[in-house]
Amino acid sequence: MDSGVEFVATDNPHANKLTIHILAAVAEHEREAISERTKAALAAAKARGKKLGGPRLALARRASIKARSEAADAFAANVRPIIKEIQASAQSPRGLSATGF
Repeated sequence: MDSGVEFVATDNPHANKLTIHILAAVAEHEREAISERTKAALAAAKARGKKLGGPRLALARRASIKARSEAADAFAANVRPIIKEIQASAQSPRGLSATGF
């Protein structure tokens, strides 16, 4: 609006400058009201003892380590019989040893 460029709102093609100014003023008022409500709600939560913000990194790390460990254990359980079978069938000294790869 400040640039002076004429435009047509596709969702309201009959809107004129007055209508746009009124809608902009209402939107600005609502933005301020939302900000005030949010600040009040956060202050109330803080007053109740709620810890606000901040990621829970220690909890996320523990969950990640547990999930990766379980996935690794499941993979090992699936692969172990195959490795044992290959080790049992190795006939040359250059084959897989019975103690590892």
